[in-house]
Amino acid sequence: MRDLPLISDPNLITGIEHAEDAGVYKLSPELALVQTVDFFTPTVDDPYTFGQIAATNALNDVYAMGGKPLTAMNIVCFPVKAMDIAVLRDVLRGGLDKMREAGVLLVGGHSVEDNEIKYGLSVTGIIHPDKVLFNRGAHAGDSLILTKALGTGIVSTALKGGEIDPQLLLQSIDCMTRLNKKAAELIMENGSIHACTDITGFGLLGHACEMVDGGTVGLRINSSTVPLFNGLKKLVEEGFVPGGLYRNKNFRIAQIEVADTCPSWLLDVFFDPQTAGGLFFSLPAEQAAPLVEKMQSTGIGDAAIVGEVVSDHPGRIFVY
Repeated sequence: MRDLPLISDPNLITGIEHAEDAGVYKLSPELALVQTVDFFTPTVDDPYTFGQIAATNALNDVYAMGGKPLTAMNIVCFPVKAMDIAVLRDVLRGGLDKMREAGVLLVGGHSVEDNEIKYGLSVTGIIHPDKVLFNRGAHAGDSLILTKALGTGIVSTALKGGEIDPQLLLQSIDCMTRLNKKAAELIMENGSIHACTDITGFGLLGHACEMVDGGTVGLRINSSTVPLFNGLKKLVEEGFVPGGLYRNKNFRIAQIEVADTCPSWLLDVFFDPQTAGGLFFSLPAEQAAPLVEKMQSTGIGDAAIVGEVVSDHPGRIFVY
């Protein structure tokens, strides 16, 4: 969209300029709208679970901005002549249950006939204009925290190939259906977060690069502390890798320096496109461990300190 004449407005706090997770528009000195939209094809076989995953993925973008989602609208593509309408009912039921968990009101939607089923949400939330979390603004000396394990793209690829361990699939589904609501609430209670995003289609390192693009800081990622699903090494080495992983890697690898301590299969995992992934954020180092401990004690068991923000290689990421 870089060649299109975009409309500017002094009340637009953030739009599409910096690859933020949602747009934010100021209505008053104390109230702003948070708006996002996302939909995709099934990542699992069960329609109800697919509905839950798609809704979680869309709602999480509002949490990544620090906002509170309020309303949502369904987006549906469905092959009505080729698939039982009961499948769509189950998809929508899954999405509605997840909206209910988030305290979000479904207010409408739109559907079209398509050869392939797709589902997602357009979500509207609110936030104080001065409390918006951006994906840039990290300070040198900050610690980096990730709240969910990685691997959903690889697991989905193995599922399509019929080579997935049932326990690993359950682990991935649990991750993809888990709202980032509680993590976001704890982050906003902390009040000292300098940068935040959620890990979705660009993978951990793709979204990490967005944090440092054109800035004055770089990142160091400790590969041994990044939370992962069990069994990913075997799947990667057997070739169950989504095409998006390679696209992410090819696009961003020039910004990444990798130490010998990080094996090649693990680097691939760090580029794996995630669905409904965790929050990834920076905060003052002395606050990191207490916040991780609090997250873990409230059920966010994968939360971990995974690196730090540095000033010695701006715009780049060192993985060790």
